[in-house]
Amino acid sequence: MAELLRLEVVTPSRRVLEARASEVRIPGALGELGVLPGHTPLLTSLGTGEVKWTAGSEHGRLVVQGGFAEIQPDAVTVLASVAETADQIDLASAELAHAEALDKLKTASAEEFDELDAALRLAEVRKLVASGGGP
Repeated sequence: MAELLRLEVVTPSRRVLEARASEVRIPGALGELGVLPGHTPLLTSLGTGEVKWTAGSEHGRLVVQGGFAEIQPDAVTVLASVAETADQIDLASAELAHAEALDKLKTASAEEFDELDAALRLAEVRKLVASGGGP
């Protein structure tokens, strides 16, 4: 069993992160998934949320939305539609997007609801990560 996992997060246009981690948490479509070295191979779809990782006393986190994660005993590869680290997020624009999504949801039709709900969830996670809040 490997001591550390290789964590790689990519989008269709760039590599967002490459790190070593003793534990990785990813937002699966059906809930959060924790990964330790030696994990059984797995392919899962992603929801909107935070990828969190730990390496010793160091911690990291970033925002992802949509895509897939491939888990191997020694690696976690995240292929996300959207991925941003805290320093890549403009907190003011995240707060504005959050307020706009909340406002639009008040009058949304059934056809618009899912798209606006996804925008709201992304804005909430972007605010959380950019502000350094949450667990």
